[in-house]
Amino acid sequence: MFNKMIAGILPYFPKKLVWIFSKRYIAGETIEDAIRVSKELNAQGIKVTIDILGEFIKDLSEAERNKVEYLELIDTIQKENIDGNYSLKPTSFGLLIDKEVSYNHIREIVAKAASYGNFIRVDMEDSPCTDMEIELFRRLKAEFPDNVGLVFQAYLKRTLSDLQNLMDIHSDEHPNNYRLCKGIYVEPAEIAYKKYEEINQHFLEDLEFLLKNGNYVGIATHDKPIIEGAYKLIEKYNVPKDKYEFQMLYGVTPELRKSIIEKGHTMRVYVPFGKEWFGYSTRRLKENPKMASHIIKALFYRG
Repeated sequence: MFNKMIAGILPYFPKKLVWIFSKRYIAGETIEDAIRVSKELNAQGIKVTIDILGEFIKDLSEAERNKVEYLELIDTIQKENIDGNYSLKPTSFGLLIDKEVSYNHIREIVAKAASYGNFIRVDMEDSPCTDMEIELFRRLKAEFPDNVGLVFQAYLKRTLSDLQNLMDIHSDEHPNNYRLCKGIYVEPAEIAYKKYEEINQHFLEDLEFLLKNGNYVGIATHDKPIIEGAYKLIEKYNVPKDKYEFQMLYGVTPELRKSIIEKGHTMRVYVPFGKEWFGYSTRRLKENPKMASHIIKALFYRG
């Protein structure tokens, strides 16, 4: 109850106070911050995926601005020789306002990344967006078969069926590329698993399907049981190291991250930045109220 109370009132705290917590998980407000953090991670042998924070825009002028910001980001990051790719949220480009406008903006961004031989990860958002984002992925992959990927959330009851249905656009030459995570949005029990053990079970079922069928998968988790289960599946199907990677959020479980790298697995860290960091931070807290106690400790204790 204490954690939920703190999670509920923290969005009304001064931004400077919330930043004390947020700076552990967000590179900063500017592209210079993203470059600095990305280079620090690259120096540790870690790849990155860079995301400009922001989602659920209210008008299409914001979508245009977000597109221009991404195009400039890609040019800048490529010049800096950073070992990384890019993530984006379709609602930042007007998905819920005009699907075709959103598609055209995102297509332009994917084309820019492809011109450098790079890659865009399309994030999966809450359930009203799922079908639209799968359709978006299908259209983009038809034109850019090696430069675009999608995210799936294991807590949704439909996920395994969605992965199976997308095998029609998968090939050995151009495998489907996914990030598999547990899921972060609050969804009704009718469409989403709620229990920890249930979600973990379905995560590993989805992962097994992906690995044994030759999909490329980013195993996005900070959960030790899932990581151990992933190790077993990788060994079971003798999956080459260039067919999967582990992925984690910036600032989360660094020791666990280090142990994965030491075992010789590829690691990619999600590096978010931008002026919309406050909304991202408070949403993360609402999704995971257990973080509240860590925030309170961070206000009073170093480390």
